[in-house]
Amino acid sequence: MPIRLEPDFPAKRILENEDIFAIDNLRANQQDIRPLKLLILNLMPNKIATEIQLLRLISQSPLQIDVDFMKVASHEHRNTSKTHLEKYYLEFSSIKETCYDGLIITGAPIEKLSFEEVDYWEELTAIMTWSKTHVTSVIHICWGAQAGMYYHYGIDKVLFEEKLFGIFSQKLLTQHRLFRGFDDVFWMPQSRYTGINETQVSDSSLEVIARGADGAATILLSDDGHNVFLLGHFEYDSGTLEGEYLRDLDKGLDTQKPENYYLSSEKITNRWRAHAYLFFHNWINDVYQTTPYVLEQIVEIQTKKTK
Repeated sequence: MPIRLEPDFPAKRILENEDIFAIDNLRANQQDIRPLKLLILNLMPNKIATEIQLLRLISQSPLQIDVDFMKVASHEHRNTSKTHLEKYYLEFSSIKETCYDGLIITGAPIEKLSFEEVDYWEELTAIMTWSKTHVTSVIHICWGAQAGMYYHYGIDKVLFEEKLFGIFSQKLLTQHRLFRGFDDVFWMPQSRYTGINETQVSDSSLEVIARGADGAATILLSDDGHNVFLLGHFEYDSGTLEGEYLRDLDKGLDTQKPENYYLSSEKITNRWRAHAYLFFHNWINDVYQTTPYVLEQIVEIQTKKTK
């Protein structure tokens, strides 16, 4: 939420230069507040677990937030009951004329497929096209981030020799407002078989916000601030990686134990929780400040940005 200050308060200009939101009395008296409207495109097989993880993080705002969940219609969902999906999930055809303050596109365990091989790729690209003009801000997570960078910037995936799996330190490279309050080094879960072509990233207009200890980009931002790409999983619960590890073993895969995860006596240590809450708090605050009061005006604002 913005800080209310007198117009000539000495600290106001300094705070504004630091991208900290401050408003004067006139604007405060005229300010209208409405619930934020968020859409979550849930591509994960265990949709209920992902719902809980994301709702837990976005629920910590003093703002009222209305959340819609969306599924892709061009894919058979086998791991969540049909009753749950029919009752709680929308399809793109029913919301494509609607505007949202924010959109979250989750990951999906399909990294080894080329994007064009994914059965819902055409539908996903239609949704990402729509998001350019109907959404104020979009967060892409893990495979969703790779898909977004491929669609928006033509950045290819790169297959790793082995799965990147565990909790890894990240170096913050810039003081962007979405990462206000972050430590210079923070931790984020990673669970993926692929990365991104770093040469293509360097040649793009993307801003790299953070890099892992190996120097690879892990958090990126579009030049207009509209798209956020998180190659890791801030949303993961403490036990999520352990569940993935055990499932891999059951499948006969040679996945190693997640790194930096079991610190002593096989006990899980969560070292990313605080930054996960902080990131989503910052994002919701940023969306609140930048989105118009009248939702339908998003189309006009975003269309001007894309020209």
